[in-house]
Amino acid sequence: MNGGGLDSRAREIHRRLFEFYGKPLWRTPLPALDELVSTILSQATSDTNRDRGFYALKNRFPTWEAVRDAPPAEVIAAITPAGLANQKGPRIQQVLKQITEQTGGLDLEFLKDYSRQEALEWLMQFKGVGRKTASIVLQFSLGLPAFPVDTHVQRVSGRLGLRPEKMSAEAAHDLLEALFTPETYYDAHLNIIRLGREVCQARKPRCAECPLQDLCDYRRAHPNL
Repeated sequence: MNGGGLDSRAREIHRRLFEFYGKPLWRTPLPALDELVSTILSQATSDTNRDRGFYALKNRFPTWEAVRDAPPAEVIAAITPAGLANQKGPRIQQVLKQITEQTGGLDLEFLKDYSRQEALEWLMQFKGVGRKTASIVLQFSLGLPAFPVDTHVQRVSGRLGLRPEKMSAEAAHDLLEALFTPETYYDAHLNIIRLGREVCQARKPRCAECPLQDLCDYRRAHPNL
């Protein structure tokens, strides 16, 4: 299918999911630094465990400066509910230290004045902050257009034929941002995630319930699902 055809399919996917689910509602937006830490905690865990770890950290320490300067064992203990605490704790502290070294403080709101590409590159300089994490901070905290590709978006976009089957999630960011328009990123991203969680599940997709089944390469290949 040519690029124009994929653009048309992306528009139709967005339209149908918006009609099916309505306007998606993200949780209360967090300041950019909070979102960055929260997203680091979200890696390889559920949203529930991410939130448990994040709010345990916030309750244990009064400021991000206190987290930065705390004994590593105390940070690790606080974020244990998020999983992989021995990796995530030192990673968060290192990012906080590097931000302080570069900016003199712990506030990322200055990134709102950067271009989208400048903000992405600035965030991705830190170990443990990849394209998905940086894109989440841009889209949900900084008001800069980005289309984060998590496991649900990667799976659904592949099944729908929006991306080549073996394309990595990293590469899929650029492709999906080209197919969807910036004003639809927020709604399309969240509604695709919801579809992936509720219908287009990894092991047992519920294709018969999907509003996109006639657009889906996977459904055509598995008509009996």
